[in-house]
Amino acid sequence: MKKILRLISTSVLIVLFISSCSSSKTEKPQVEDKAPSLLYQDAQTQLQTANYEKASEILEALDSRYPFGPYSDQVQLDLIYTYYKRDESALALANIDRFIRLNPTHPDLDYLYYMRGLTEIGADQQFFQSLFNIDRFERDPSLALQAFKDFSYVITFYPKSQYALDAHKRLVSIKSRLARYELSIAQWYFKREAYIASINRAKIILNNYPDSSAVEDALTLMITCYDKLDLIVPKENALAILKMNYPKNRLLK
Repeated sequence: MKKILRLISTSVLIVLFISSCSSSKTEKPQVEDKAPSLLYQDAQTQLQTANYEKASEILEALDSRYPFGPYSDQVQLDLIYTYYKRDESALALANIDRFIRLNPTHPDLDYLYYMRGLTEIGADQQFFQSLFNIDRFERDPSLALQAFKDFSYVITFYPKSQYALDAHKRLVSIKSRLARYELSIAQWYFKREAYIASINRAKIILNNYPDSSAVEDALTLMITCYDKLDLIVPKENALAILKMNYPKNRLLK
């Protein structure tokens, strides 16, 4: 099985390499020289038809030719969106950070923080992990944590924003992702018989993510650890909480 996976990954890399080499030989199509208003209309047409690659080409040309024109701010915002839709996370994040830095009082900051959160969540889901079905909860959560901060920023400082409701929904999903990450570490400690470390990690889930789906598993793991350590009182306390919230748990049968 490992040989098959290596063969698949090698084949994918070869295809990507060949594709990049062939594309490098193909000259990028030139954007027609037009007035900025006409170029912007062309970009909007491409956006409406979901042709994000062509839209970004036109917007990049518009930004390069008329950096201080009447459409400059909107061009930057549209470019960020096209980069996000094309999974160009690095470009999207760099442009978002640059725009916020240069326009700290812009009226569309809620949109920018919301888009930064979306981009970070997209970058958190990597290609090879999806391809090989690797548990994403075991990965470095730094991007998910940053997305959590950005969505929280939208909710806190722009509660009436049109993006606030969706930001709140995404926070729930991120909490689950972060809680499962903590649970994977707690389970890792348990397998190595580091029961105290496992309990402490499980407590992070109870304290920081009490409304996540990982709470039941965290409590179950804590009870098992207490049992291994012969800690009767903490075990009984955890069992009482488990019974109150998850009466059908296997430990209660």
